[in-house]
Amino acid sequence: MPDIFNALPGIEVPVGAIAKSLGQMWADTAAAGRAAPASEDAKATQVNFVLHLGFVTTPEDAVAQFRTAVEFSKRYPSRVVVLCPLAEETASMDMRAKIYGECHLGKSKSDKRCVEFVMLSYPRSARQFLENQVSICLSTDLPMYYWAHRFSASVKLADYNYLLTRAQRVLLDSAIAPPDAMTYPWPRPETLRDLVHSRLLPIRQSLGQFLSRYPMSALCEELQTVALAHDAAHPAEGRVLLAWLKERLGQCGSNQATFSLEQLPADQPGSFTLVFTYAGGKKAFSWSGDLARGTAHFEADFGTGRTSLPAAISLLAPEAALSEAMFF
Repeated sequence: MPDIFNALPGIEVPVGAIAKSLGQMWADTAAAGRAAPASEDAKATQVNFVLHLGFVTTPEDAVAQFRTAVEFSKRYPSRVVVLCPLAEETASMDMRAKIYGECHLGKSKSDKRCVEFVMLSYPRSARQFLENQVSICLSTDLPMYYWAHRFSASVKLADYNYLLTRAQRVLLDSAIAPPDAMTYPWPRPETLRDLVHSRLLPIRQSLGQFLSRYPMSALCEELQTVALAHDAAHPAEGRVLLAWLKERLGQCGSNQATFSLEQLPADQPGSFTLVFTYAGGKKAFSWSGDLARGTAHFEADFGTGRTSLPAAISLLAPEAALSEAMFF
């Protein structure tokens, strides 16, 4: 496995002195004239979360997720524990630790949003000590969220029972997770959230707002097919969006419309299309979107006249998708 621990920023400190080292880090930051939390801001942290970087994470990818956590903290001050497991045993069973912190000023000097990171690197032989160390690193009396990124197998992630059962939300990305990740018998499946579903929020809202202007009877009667197509880069988004449409149109009751998912040609990057067809051809609905241009278009006729409407299309930024999955 690539050395993601060394790729991440921070100061290496003794594992047994993490709390003391964090205090010294902020003291040194303040002494240098940079933004740091004042002592009375010790309770300003709002969120604990554990970012678990799986075996297939590259150093570049690890840094990207690290920066996503930093961007997230600009809205939600956080304590983040980053797990960097080693795929191979090392000569020492000892864990290694790094610490890192950033503060961002808001509209005033008193409006600070800070994030503290604790990075833990550990071989498999030290796995038995991990839960205790993670619990020490997290802020007490705050909810904990667990973000599992690029894990290689669901059964291996299931070994982290402490995190899976303690977390208020377990965040996975079905676009890069093992195929069984969303159906695996996790100990608390009700806490599972898919980041793909979260990224799709603007598209789901746009479709929902447009279709909600029509009664369900107009949408459902004589509906025969629902055909969604996506570009080559977004098969997971296509799959999750189609599942959402099935759930929403499930209110059609006995209607037995056929749902289909296809991939668009390679010359249509960033594109999505959605078409409803109806028996008799008296009603119609279509939607198309281009992520590269940020534009979308609706065409509809449900018996009350033709409607043509331009719209916007986008996916949530990674830090916004993170907060959507955590809190909503």
